[in-house]
Amino acid sequence: MTDSAPLLRMARMKKIILLVMLAMLAMAGTAMGQKDKDDEPTSFVYFLVVKDDNGKPVRNAAVIMHPVNESGKQGRGGMELKTDAEGKANFDGIPYGVLRVQVLAHGFQTFGEDYNVNKAKLDITIKLKRPQGQYSVYDDHAKDPNAAPKQDPPPADPDKKPN
Repeated sequence: MTDSAPLLRMARMKKIILLVMLAMLAMAGTAMGQKDKDDEPTSFVYFLVVKDDNGKPVRNAAVIMHPVNESGKQGRGGMELKTDAEGKANFDGIPYGVLRVQVLAHGFQTFGEDYNVNKAKLDITIKLKRPQGQYSVYDDHAKDPNAAPKQDPPPADPDKKPN
């Protein structure tokens, strides 16, 4: 029985070594399958945010960037920049591909558009518009020739007492 103990230990060691080798092989395969972000080309993106009506810069506007995947869905993560007094913001290191840009500024409509980042330097000018007036069915609007005629309320009954 003492002669079989070293054989059992050797068999166990072989199993452990085999499992370690398989685990290392699996990790190497996973590492080879991953993209290396350092090898992807990147772009330097310059933003200029101005008012649509007069072209003056919009300071302290939030420029929010999100990556967009191949299926057109917004990816996880993102970055927010703030414009300076001249309405400028920039960022270096944007990977090539589609970039969703949203701009928010107090007193302006929210801006949103997708841009294709495909060169080393990209200039993007964004023109923000003032908010539009809201449409209400209760307001009097200009006569539309295709609109249905407005009905007058029924006349008040003089015999009816007020509530």
